[in-house]
Amino acid sequence: MKTYSPKASEISRTWYLVDAKDQVLGRLASHLAMFLQGKHKPGFAAHLDSGDFVVVINASKIKLTGNKLEDKTYYHHSGYPGGIKETSLKQKMAQDPSWVIKHAVAGMLPKNRLSDDRLKRLKVYASSQHLHAGQTPVPLSFDTKESN
Repeated sequence: MKTYSPKASEISRTWYLVDAKDQVLGRLASHLAMFLQGKHKPGFAAHLDSGDFVVVINASKIKLTGNKLEDKTYYHHSGYPGGIKETSLKQKMAQDPSWVIKHAVAGMLPKNRLSDDRLKRLKVYASSQHLHAGQTPVPLSFDTKESN
């Protein structure tokens, strides 16, 4: 029996709506990465970008476990000597809560040629308002709440 490999013309994309309110950041990001890759579909092929569109709302109400809000820091470097900058998670959440979710999901996607296109299908909004009502996204819920 031969293994079925889907063709690029056979890929259909669905729009999903995820409410991030009271969801744990890392657990939510791993589920979002799975849907962006298309691993939830029976015809998944690693060499094709068969994932769906995901709209995340209420990014500002995400839940963090432990003391991450104060302790977690993000670093970036300008490339010049002494050009390292650090920002705490608390500051990033105040500036742009959607960046935090995008960054977490980007870290969970494979680092290959398909990752940029997959990330473009992730739409994150800090509030409950979004611009994709015309696509009629299907509500999707994950049980990512902390068990404690």
